[in-house]
Amino acid sequence: MPLSDLVVEDDDLRAVTDTYRSGWLSMGPRTRQFEDLFARFVGTRHAVAVTNGTAALHLMCLAVGLTTGDEVIVPSLTFVATANAVRYTGATPVFADIAGLARPWLSAASCEQVITSRTKAVLYVAYGGHAGEIGALRDLCARRGLILLEDAAHAAGSWWHGRHLGTFGTAGAFSMFANKNLAVGEGGVVVTADPDIADRVRLLRSHGMTTLTWDRHQGHAHTYDVVALGYNYRIDEPRATLAACRLRRLAAENQRRARLDARYREALGDLDVMIPGHPVDAVPGQPVDDGCARSHHLFAVVLPADVDRDAFRGHLSERGVQTSVHYPPVHRSTVHAAPPGSPRRELPLTDRYAARTVTLPMFAHMRDDQQEQVVSATGKALALARTSSRRRDTGDETAAR
Repeated sequence: MPLSDLVVEDDDLRAVTDTYRSGWLSMGPRTRQFEDLFARFVGTRHAVAVTNGTAALHLMCLAVGLTTGDEVIVPSLTFVATANAVRYTGATPVFADIAGLARPWLSAASCEQVITSRTKAVLYVAYGGHAGEIGALRDLCARRGLILLEDAAHAAGSWWHGRHLGTFGTAGAFSMFANKNLAVGEGGVVVTADPDIADRVRLLRSHGMTTLTWDRHQGHAHTYDVVALGYNYRIDEPRATLAACRLRRLAAENQRRARLDARYREALGDLDVMIPGHPVDAVPGQPVDDGCARSHHLFAVVLPADVDRDAFRGHLSERGVQTSVHYPPVHRSTVHAAPPGSPRRELPLTDRYAARTVTLPMFAHMRDDQQEQVVSATGKALALARTSSRRRDTGDETAAR
């Protein structure tokens, strides 16, 4: 039972084959078609496709003017690319805590505590596709004169009160990595309502050149200038084609994920685990009307403190169920740790969540019997891991005596 799985439909294969037969593979008309489709899907003026989600984050940060000396508040509970993209610009990521074990997203209150005279932006991560405190963060940024940016890698198909995540701030960055809801292998998109930011992203993704190869191929331009130190962050036509095909199915696939999420919550409701993402007092298996339509990118549980997580995951693996951890805290990684002699920002909720969370399999075409296999294995693994944890603790006490 894999953590994530992808089905490439016959329509996808035909469209990509047609793209290869066209003889034009580098960024061109199919990329522009996908960008138009994605902009309409999320409800923004501009969408710029790039080679991957990290490139989208990097270009977004550059386009809004982040530079050396700036500070950007980010969560530590995220993939490391979020913080890396800030550092690529010369700016410094400042880590803030999550809202709680059942609310593993960036806390607006924690952000406010770390604002300094050098703070220029807040970079929010839609963890698992949840809106989290995006409204409070938008208000905080407006009140303190900060730029709000969104890492929407998990949020393709997530809305909050009718507005798509990734569009609440100045710009948003999406990922189309192989395990994402809108998956093409590698790919990313920057969205924004600001035409100047969109133009800057377009310029920087292709070496800072004033015209593209496709434009010159079509005879629309005969030469170019290089006006900025840009990058080769272009996406290619086959992946743009695949993205366009998969985008047309995204809403239906996310609906299937929502059904799986509800079944998980009902089936696991009697187990001693916390399921993040819904209010703590929500009725298991019942929909929650909080104005958010989620992508359901991840399904995570938080284990009790007395359960050995490694043993729990090992027992699931023995039963053929793959799991993961989203995420090891970035502030504890070697490359992002506080320099020697400087105080380290304490993030107690992030540390507690990261030590106890486990991500279970979730993908749109998961069958009911596959999900039942995961649920059954989870219950057995939980009991065995708790027993092994108690035996270990008892052994430690005996040895101490």
